[in-house]
Amino acid sequence: MFVDLLLAALSLFLLIPLVTGYCACSYGRSFWLWFVLGCLLPVASLVVLAVLLHRKEMQPGERLLAEAREILASAAEEESRLWQELSPLTSTTGLRQPPLSAHR
Repeated sequence: MFVDLLLAALSLFLLIPLVTGYCACSYGRSFWLWFVLGCLLPVASLVVLAVLLHRKEMQPGERLLAEAREILASAAEEESRLWQELSPLTSTTGLRQPPLSAHR
């Protein structure tokens, strides 16, 4: 029973640092740095990370950049889909398929 309680306490203790590290890593920050900060200052590190990420997301340049990435990704998918649809036609006419978005 003592071991179960110890494992439960350890799991709860590591939950906030893991969440903090995961959030930091998903936004391009160091997982281990934020994991250690989460172990030392669990609630404070989570709040600081949330404020930093919110500031980054609220910058107009960051929002435009994220929107542009989504548009480019959807255009590349559409281009790939269209070339797959046209592949039977290109084999009979002798046309070659150009490389997908060579300017990426």
